[in-house]
Amino acid sequence: MPHFGVWELLIVLVIVLMIFGASRLKGIGSGLGGAIRSFRSEVKKGREDENEDSDES
Repeated sequence: MPHFGVWELLIVLVIVLMIFGASRLKGIGSGLGGAIRSFRSEVKKGREDENEDSDES
């Protein structure tokens, strides 16, 4: 897996800003953040359910 340096990430960020614009990028970021939070919450619930099932055995 390639490791990206600071310069590569800055170049990608500038390109994304030029394509989407700052206002749309903010909306995309908040939507992505909400999706990640939801995913983490569901993973946590799944682990808790799995632990409860193993305790019953």
